[in-house]
Amino acid sequence: MTDNTPKTHPSGAPWRNFYGRFKGKGLRDAQQAYLDNDLAQFSPGPVGWEENPERVPLDIEVLFGGKDLWLEIGFGGGEHLVHQAATYPDVGIIGAEPYINGVAMLLGKVRKAGVKNLRIYPNDARHLFDVLPAASVSKAFLLYPDPWPKKRHHRRRFVTAEHLEPLAHVLKPGAEFRVATDIPDYVRQTLEQVPKAGFEWTAERPEDWRLPWSDWISTRYEQKALREDRVPHYLTFIRNS
Repeated sequence: MTDNTPKTHPSGAPWRNFYGRFKGKGLRDAQQAYLDNDLAQFSPGPVGWEENPERVPLDIEVLFGGKDLWLEIGFGGGEHLVHQAATYPDVGIIGAEPYINGVAMLLGKVRKAGVKNLRIYPNDARHLFDVLPAASVSKAFLLYPDPWPKKRHHRRRFVTAEHLEPLAHVLKPGAEFRVATDIPDYVRQTLEQVPKAGFEWTAERPEDWRLPWSDWISTRYEQKALREDRVPHYLTFIRNS
């Protein structure tokens, strides 16, 4: 049988299936106002294929004035992203999140915290990988990603070559990659696949993955996991030279 699935989007973009949600229940009026009034000022620049069909790399020097660049992949409601931006005002952080309800929640937290050293890409992080310069990111976070628990869906997880290889491309040698999850099988797949993409797991003793990082803030999702007696794992990897 001939595979007639298109290999590119009409815009010229590679065809990438997205299996998560872009929007949930209706937004509150205040959340819609955040999106209407605040989101544009936190844009990292032209990322999508429509506005950047030539895939011109983002100018990180202009964007953050020479600050170290960090990246959070799928920031959920934005608790951790805002916490990191407030804790480290001398770095620039880009967060990617396709779920628009989460983006609206983040913008509300940004208003309250008054942080300015972050940018928000409200879409699939893979498009962002296309336009981040090679070896430009000093630290990346993947925190409680969608577990896709059914075995036939494991290929949809972030910890596959489709995601890890372009992530490795934009990370500097020696960059830190943090993964937090409460799903044992996700831990298994992470420890199998991340080293194959050019990373080294740094753990030397159980406390290195049982205890959170010193600058950690527990998210709403983690609190739910703890209430349900699921055990968080905190995995730290270093991008190989």
